[in-house]
Amino acid sequence: MAYHNILVPVDGSETSHAAVEKAVEFAKAFGSKITVVQALVLDPYIAAEYISASQTNDLIERARTSIEESLAAAKAKFNEQGIEVETKLLEGQVIHREIIRAAEELHADLIIIGSHGRTGFKKLFLGSVAQSLLGESHVPVLIVRQP
Repeated sequence: MAYHNILVPVDGSETSHAAVEKAVEFAKAFGSKITVVQALVLDPYIAAEYISASQTNDLIERARTSIEESLAAAKAKFNEQGIEVETKLLEGQVIHREIIRAAEELHADLIIIGSHGRTGFKKLFLGSVAQSLLGESHVPVLIVRQP
């Protein structure tokens, strides 16, 4: 099976760097198109004016700038390996649902995501974007644990 269009969600963590490294391997092996995404979570109470009236919010703009820097860093890692990528900043209230929506819109045939590999109480308390993707995505998900 060839993977032509791979979606790589990042968050600037070491685990997302591991996912980028794995995506580099896939892109080289299959000649895949890569899209790197990161989600800006919008709390409906804090971002009400921003969402409805397109007004600016300093907190949201700082978060947006940080995410754009994270996306640029991930893009640079791919470019160092000779792989061109597209980046996309996602906005929404639930990270894994925005990733699924992006995968569907971009017709991705694989999602490669890093995971901390939390178990037990930590997983229950903190939740897991990767776990949620596994449960809800119709696109195959490859979870990469940080080495």
